Amino acid sequence: MTPATLAFIDGLAEPFRHEFMLRGLASALLLSVSGGLLGSVLVLRRLALLGDALSHSLLPGVAVAWLLFGHGILAMLIGALATGLLIAIGSALLSRLTRLKEDAAFGSFFLVAYAGGIALVSQSGTRLDLLHFLFGNILGVGPIDLAVTAVATGVTVLLFVLFFRGIVLEVFDPVFSRAAGMHVRWFHLGFLSLAVLNLVAALQTMGVILALGLFLLPAATAYLWCDRFRSMILSAAALGMLGSTGGLVVSFHTGLSSGPAIVLCLGVAFLISALLSPRYGVLHAVRTAWRERRAVRHTAD
Repeated sequence: MTPATLAFIDGLAEPFRHEFMLRGLASALLLSVSGGLLGSVLVLRRLALLGDALSHSLLPGVAVAWLLFGHGILAMLIGALATGLLIAIGSALLSRLTRLKEDAAFGSFFLVAYAGGIALVSQSGTRLDLLHFLFGNILGVGPIDLAVTAVATGVTVLLFVLFFRGIVLEVFDPVFSRAAGMHVRWFHLGFLSLAVLNLVAALQTMGVILALGLFLLPAATAYLWCDRFRSMILSAAALGMLGSTGGLVVSFHTGLSSGPAIVLCLGVAFLISALLSPRYGVLHAVRTAWRERRAVRHTAD
């Protein structure tokens, strides 16, 4: 190998010689697995914006836990989980008991919760520390965070294995699943609860604002390449792992927060796929439209 190649490989490996980086990498890889599963459902069911509102609504739970219990990681994780579940359940009930659609109910709850969280953060006098939960902090991933992530990923994988057929049916043919007697509301509420659990697990690595990026971007990228659900979730998980690893390397060498670094790496893969996907990319669509217009003109002549 040339000296330049060896230097490049050494630069890639250097971050993971540190224990805190290995913990961060393990957390990101676990989240990539559960993110591939949940993100694929979010993309196929067109629930991406709902997931974004859900992730932002975790902020007041973090702020309240900080004010009540101080700098306790476990307390803030529990506070975020409680807030997320409360908003998910409240939105589902509100859409069921009133004329509001679920997206409107979620949007309303999200705005109130996020505004309340910002107000609490601005009055708490601890803005700098809470920024770690807004944008992620790889230096802060500890054993408790890693344990929470492992539990969230394990529960997600287990439930997907047990209910895979029902999930596929609900994703691709919800009308038939209702006719077949599936408890759609419980299924939907369970999925939202699972999403909240994983968003909470992603707080330390990705932050409140960017947590959904690790779930949505790999799934959206995989959707541009895959036609089968199994292929999509496997590809999304693999893309999440690659993007997380690359993002942590960038974060280590540049000082950028881990959350933005990971999302930027995943965003580059998404933009490239959106342009170059051989069947669903922009260039393919433009080329196909140009050929069709040329064929029409040729026929007319």
